[in-house]
Amino acid sequence: MVDPIHSELHVDETFGAPPPNRLSVLMRRVGKVALFLLSLFLFILAITLMKEGARELAPLVRDRFHVSNVANSLGFGWLFAYLVMSGSPVAAAALTFFDAGVISRLQTFTMITGSRLGASFIVLFIGFVYVLRGRDKSTSLSMGLLSLIVSGTTNLLAMILGLFLLTRGLLDPIQLHSGALLTSATDLIFDPIVAFVLQLAPRWSLFLIGFVIILTSFNLFDKCLPEMSLKESQVGQMSRLVYQPWVMFLLGASITLVSMSVSVSLSILVPLSQRGFVRRENVIPYIMGANITTFVDTLLAAVLLNNPDAFTVVLAEMVSIALISAVILLLFYRAYQLRILRLVNAISNNNRNLALFMGMILVVPLILMLL
Repeated sequence: MVDPIHSELHVDETFGAPPPNRLSVLMRRVGKVALFLLSLFLFILAITLMKEGARELAPLVRDRFHVSNVANSLGFGWLFAYLVMSGSPVAAAALTFFDAGVISRLQTFTMITGSRLGASFIVLFIGFVYVLRGRDKSTSLSMGLLSLIVSGTTNLLAMILGLFLLTRGLLDPIQLHSGALLTSATDLIFDPIVAFVLQLAPRWSLFLIGFVIILTSFNLFDKCLPEMSLKESQVGQMSRLVYQPWVMFLLGASITLVSMSVSVSLSILVPLSQRGFVRRENVIPYIMGANITTFVDTLLAAVLLNNPDAFTVVLAEMVSIALISAVILLLFYRAYQLRILRLVNAISNNNRNLALFMGMILVVPLILMLL
């Protein structure tokens, strides 16, 4: 498991060590597979429960949280992700709200965008943890700031493009036609569970129960991930690869695709930078790639809902971010990289600027909620 706070990336300097016991290795692998299947089961159960209970929360979302336009939903998703320290459960919640008719298609899109902005905060939080543990302030915080700023700039630009794609209906013809078959199969398994829970709890509580379960499923999935260990020979190979923007872009996309958690894939940048394996100027494409494939679990949630519009919303997120990232990498990467690094340096090297930045990322979503 890649635990970005409690476990650091280590360099294996032991040679000639005895091979591990085959039975213990096999048992660990079987355990990880079982844990993966359990996390997948809980994920589908959570989506089913949240879908069933979302409609009852319509008055709460519209009246109490005042989610009535795209700005409100952007701020709501942003703050929601702050509270749970993760974006994927918030994105799944947005889809179930949409499926229940609580929010519109455009509001769903911006709420998911907000969840991605809020999810980047966890990398900055981990940087603070490393500072508290006595690590270099500039290195620890700058990686979190870089993740926030790169994610913020690409997601906000992609939001404009995505809203255009949705309003024009350009992606509506593209659908995954196996969704109905998948949902009919899952209904046979999970509908009896939902019916049983309804006998014990009010319908509105199913959304909250499902949300807790989906948080648990993501935590369990993180535990399925293999531990990362680099040998000295691999460090030299890695140092040559990180100078290639497209290699880092594909690496970020691949790691996030496997882990289904942008928080995990971005958080490992902190220990990597502390050990000197990567530098700030090399990880910008990595962050861009991670921000695309992080929607895979949200796409699965849309398929489970069997809602074509929900699938289109998630597809618009992925397409718009992919296009914005490709344009930056192909045409403006050096200029973009220079300006982003200057901004990160200006914030991380000055306590007043850091305080202003932290205040801004807390105040902006609150202001959006009031619009």
